[in-house]
Formats: sequence, structure tokens, C-alpha cells
Amino acid sequence: MRIYNLFPLLAGRFNEWDTHIDRASSMGFDWIFVNPVQEPGFSGSLYSIRDYFGYNPLFVDESSSAEPASQLREAVEHAQGLGLSMMTDLVINHCAVDSPLIKEHPEWFKWSKKGKVAHPWCMDGKRKVVWGDLARFDHKRSSDPEGLYAFILLMLDHLVGLGFRGFRCDAAYQLPAALWERLIMDVKARHGEVVFVAETLGCSHEQTMETARAGFDFIFNSSKWWDFKGEWLLEQHNESRLACPSISFPESHDTLRLAEELNGNLDAICQRYLFAACFSTGVMAPMGFEFGLRKRPHVVKTRPTDWEETGTDLSGYIKDVNALKARLHILNEDPHTEVLETDENDVLMMLKRSDTDGSRMLIIMNRDMDNPVELVAENPGTLMGTGAKITDVTPGKYAPVDASGPLALTLEPARSIVLYCPSE
Repeated sequence: MRIYNLFPLLAGRFNEWDTHIDRASSMGFDWIFVNPVQEPGFSGSLYSIRDYFGYNPLFVDESSSAEPASQLREAVEHAQGLGLSMMTDLVINHCAVDSPLIKEHPEWFKWSKKGKVAHPWCMDGKRKVVWGDLARFDHKRSSDPEGLYAFILLMLDHLVGLGFRGFRCDAAYQLPAALWERLIMDVKARHGEVVFVAETLGCSHEQTMETARAGFDFIFNSSKWWDFKGEWLLEQHNESRLACPSISFPESHDTLRLAEELNGNLDAICQRYLFAACFSTGVMAPMGFEFGLRKRPHVVKTRPTDWEETGTDLSGYIKDVNALKARLHILNEDPHTEVLETDENDVLMMLKRSDTDGSRMLIIMNRDMDNPVELVAENPGTLMGTGAKITDVTPGKYAPVDASGPLALTLEPARSIVLYCPSE
């Protein structure tokens, strides 16, 4: 999956999505992920859904004679006509605190001892953060679990009917694995190959593993936060890949924009996207990443007027990386991955061995974003354990390196090299 996250508050009305969908297609993405488009509650947050069968008025063209559902379906069909599948958020761990569901079906919700509907919360260090605009569904102890389940299934039928073929399951780890197992099985039995992706960020590795084993097609991994040095990412990856393939991303709507985080360092931004695309089966980039946008999307406040004219355009580079990912099978699986020891502390060497076609890939990166480093290494064939011909397949501005003998070259700041050999 090569996913482009169309952030609806930045994109605008349904009839204004085509431009962004066209651009995603031209860059070689094959999926469009769009955040919730349903009618929100009083806070206006995309993730505070008041009516699961209604539509956010910010996305509806009131001057059109077409119903909101038809407007949305047209955008989805436009994507499908370009060969892209559409995915949206599935938010079923909570709804808006002012949703009519709370009065209509109080038995579906978790309640406090004081008789008030419970809100989701988390710990930010020692500070407890409570989302007062949200009400928690009670999937574990509801006195009417079948009624709640039937409602969720009906809502999924509705979304599939609009043309969505995939679901990013928000905070999937907060729901019972048994619920996901049943839901995924039932939806696929009714609608065929619908894709379910688990959002598991911010939870423990144990929670991630339990969720991954619940029948999901993909999970999101935490490679975005890797410093290219610690052991934790590879340890987690080589365990989770056996349960479920994963998706990497250089930034998301929940993080700082990478251009802001890296102060506009384009070489480093390109390196992070290449790494994300090479690390795992799937890759995702949010809308505007290709232009180096710096303003972080906000699930309440963002509007189309927040679009920035940056003078940056990385769409050609992203297209080349996506084409490489589409072409090489090893980049469409989560194979065994290991970091090789080097004499230069700022050089990362990561070896991937395909589990299916016998191909291998060596990814070399200068971790230093500001300074060059000297790379001296033995024959790549020795490092990769192969006698097959090795090719430099790195997208970008640098001439291919000669991989037939020992490596001795200068790695410019944030430069990457991707060496590939097919099966012997």
C-alpha cells in the first residue's frame, strides 16, 4: 500500500478533492486515506462523530443539487477511475458527547459512578488528559453488545456502499481483539477484500502484538520515531512482521510536519521518505508533504486557506520512490531486517532478506543531516551474502555507485544508497 492521506479540512468540499486525488495518482500512490467525514459534535473535531450517517457541513457543496452522499461518492469514483482505492477512518471506540446515541442507547456507553457518561483519557507524563467532547462506548460490559455490534456493522455497510474499500481503525488497541476478529471476518464475508489497518501508536508493544493478531491486514509501525541507532525498532519489527505486515510514515496528521521538524532540510526529508518506503510493506504520506508544508494539520481548526506556498516540490522524488517500491517485491513485504556493524558511527547499514523470492537489499544512510561522512566498507556482495549482481537502485540526484568491489566514497549529508540484488 502506497497511501496518500487526503486531510479533508485542508482539502475542502468533496467536489474540491479531485485536484489532490489527481496529484496523488501522478506520484504513484495507489490508496487515498481520508480522515472522518461524518457530522461532528459541538467541538467540531473530525474524531468526535455525532452522526455516523451524516456529513460534515464543511465538506458539502450547498450550491449543488446532489445529495451529500452523492457528492462524496463522486469523489470516491474519481479516485477509482484513476486506479486508487479509498480508505477512511473507523472510529468506534468513542463518539461525540452530544451524539443522540447516548440518549437513545445509554446501555452502549461507559458511565462514571456519578452517573455521567465516561470520557476517553490518557496520561501525558504525569498529567491526565481527558477528552471532554467524547463519550466512550462500552464494548466489554454493555448490556446490549449485539445491538452495538449491529449498529457498527450497519455503519460499515454504509461506508462500503459509498465506495470505501479500506478502514484505518482508530485506536484499535483500545477495543477487544475478539471484537475485531468478528467484525473483520463478517465485513469481509459480506463485501469481499476490504482492508483493515490498525492504528496502534501510543500503546505498548504487547498491545500492538495482541491487536496485530486480531485479523488485521496491516498495522502502523513506529519507525517515524527511530533515530537510526536504537535496537528497539528492529526488535519490534522482526516480531510483529510474523503476525501482520506494517506501514511506515515520515509524518502524519498527529505529528509535527517534517519540514518544520527538520527546518526545511530537503535532503533529510527525502531520506526519511525513502527510509519509510524501504522499511516496511506499506508507506503513507500526508497531503502537502510533497510541498514541504510546515503548518501541522489540526482536526478542528484547519481550513483550505491554511495551504502554504513553499516554493518546494518533492513530488518527482516521491514518484520515483513509489515507482521503486511498486517494482521490487522485497519492498512489498516485511522481511527479516538487521543492522550491520560499521566503523563509522554516523553510517547506517540495514540489510533486508526477502522471505519469498530470495532477493536482498542493503540500505546505506548518512545519519548526519549536516555533515558528510567517509564510507569505507567491504564488497557489498560480502555484506549481503550473495554472489549475484548488485545494482544501485537509489532514486534521486546522485550517480549510481559501483557495487562490484569494496566501497570507498563520501556520503553527503543525509545521503542514502539502496543496493539491490535479485534471487540467485
